[in-house]
Amino acid sequence: MRQIATYHIANVESFKQNLLYWASQFQQTASYIGDTAEENGLHMKYDMLVGADSMSTLVCNADSFSLLRSFHDTKKDWIFGFLSYDLKNEVEDLQSNNTDELNLPNLYFFQPKWVFEIIGNDISIHFPLDTPRKEMKLIFKEIMLTKNDSNSSSAVNMNSRISKSEYISTFNKLQEHIKRGDIYEVNFCQEYFAKSAELNPVNTFRNLYEISNSPFSAFFRTNDFYLMSASPERFVKKFGNTIISQPIKGTRKRGNSVEEDLKLKEELRQCPKEQSENVMIVDLVRNDLSKTAGKSSVKVEELFGIYSFTQVHQMISTITSELKDDIHWSEVLKTTFPMGSMTGSPKIRAMQLIEEYETFKRGLYSGSVGYLTPNGDFDFNVIIRSILYNTTNGYVSLAVGSAITANAKGDDEYAECELKAKAMLEVLNA
Repeated sequence: MRQIATYHIANVESFKQNLLYWASQFQQTASYIGDTAEENGLHMKYDMLVGADSMSTLVCNADSFSLLRSFHDTKKDWIFGFLSYDLKNEVEDLQSNNTDELNLPNLYFFQPKWVFEIIGNDISIHFPLDTPRKEMKLIFKEIMLTKNDSNSSSAVNMNSRISKSEYISTFNKLQEHIKRGDIYEVNFCQEYFAKSAELNPVNTFRNLYEISNSPFSAFFRTNDFYLMSASPERFVKKFGNTIISQPIKGTRKRGNSVEEDLKLKEELRQCPKEQSENVMIVDLVRNDLSKTAGKSSVKVEELFGIYSFTQVHQMISTITSELKDDIHWSEVLKTTFPMGSMTGSPKIRAMQLIEEYETFKRGLYSGSVGYLTPNGDFDFNVIIRSILYNTTNGYVSLAVGSAITANAKGDDEYAECELKAKAMLEVLNA
């Protein structure tokens, strides 16, 4: 159980920045920034949500979803954490043996001492019942006085794990699988990496967010590992009995003028190839949600919605369902993970081919980071457009990918990967 203190602040943007820097001092912290210029249709609730200073943790590499359910049922509290892509190996008969420099667990969650909800200019602080309010007030004052860490990072030169010619060769092999009927669509990804790098994680995240302004951005720290995510994509959200999934398939760059920008946006809206990719994943998500949904409750709320972010236009579809009364919320995560937009169709065969043809272990990339409320509501993003960093060995990783279908072209898909990597590489090379 927690008590809550609420404040109304005039300069809330300054407080957000201070809060991010203050929270980053703890070994376990999670900060989610949800504000966006075009939030209509994205079902946003918070402008910012932060959990800091762990009271208990859950780390899993087996039976993860059951243990997550037990952890939350026992605590009945806020918990923040991540689901690694390699959870697929627990859900299906799959494995991951590619290069792994980060060595993260399949699942990690923590119960924070401090939870901050920011909506507009209102800040609500949730803290344990046995914590004196005097301590909470001192924490609030400490945040107000926190100075931003001005130490900047050195420029990081990222290396591509595969060349363009190797990418095109793999692209052609995957299209052969599509022609043979093994799959209809597969999300093929590549990694950029650096070793022995020195980053200021909070400043890197702030810079990435400022040039991306993505609605599902997140900063996450556990010990010596940092996630700096500017994700534009939601994996799945639950509020009450309503479930929402919003896969992205379809990308265009932003134009250099208003006229060019509108042209690119309309080109994305009308593109048969992008629509084909999007609808395949919509069908996959509908099937996944049907496993936990009440009768006839799975609906496509929006098909081919076009949303504009600072760096790109995206095609986003919204699928909703109502959870069956006898189904636990953890089953929603288990039956939909990993997300269709980052795998392909059929999902299991696509994941087998991903493991065969990709040259790195995805780990947290194309996994998910999010939170659960005390009553079992949750919201999780898709970890894309994200920088991963281990301070112990200085390893930096970012990965990008795109959907390969029968009518895709290798040069176009490679260019799409470069577009998605652009903002992250700019931040790291600054």
